[in-house]
Formats: sequence, C-alpha cells, structure tokens
Amino acid sequence: MAAKKKNASALANGQQQTRLWLMYPPKLIKEPLIWQLSKKFPVITNIRQASVTDEIGIVSLELDGKRADIKAAIKWLEKIGVSVEPVEINVLES
Repeated sequence: MAAKKKNASALANGQQQTRLWLMYPPKLIKEPLIWQLSKKFPVITNIRQASVTDEIGIVSLELDGKRADIKAAIKWLEKIGVSVEPVEINVLES
C-alpha cells in the first residue's frame, strides 16, 4: 500500500514510471549502458529481469523520472543501437 501512495505522489509531482524491454545487439552487450544512462539522465533505473548471451542481451528495465527525461533516455538508447519496447503490464500487477 505504501508503494502505491509513493507512486501516486510521484506522479502528482510530474514524475512517471515506465517499464521497457531493451534488446542489445552483440556489439553493445559488454557496455555498461544502464550505468551510462543513469549518469546522463536524471532517472532512476531498476533492472527487473535480464538475460544475456554472446548473441543478444535482453533487459526489462524500469525507469522513474520526469516524462521528458525518460523520453530523452529512450531516444539516446535507440540512437546507440538498443531496441526499446514497452512492457505489457500484467493485469494482476496493476
């Protein structure tokens, strides 16, 4: 219950939370992209799930922050070659 109140107040302050699937191509798998993202943009990152092989990296990432900052972070990820898709939220989670 406290987490829902926290999210509600954060949303009231112009903040939002977004869950994304990131698909890394082989050339970027060893790069610390989530760390770089957190240094470049004022967003909070939370890795929800990840699977990495030599061929591909797939990460479920939660971003908290201002809508404009999250959009800029997504644009940066796409610009460097990461495929970004929204996570379909499970009905039981919402």
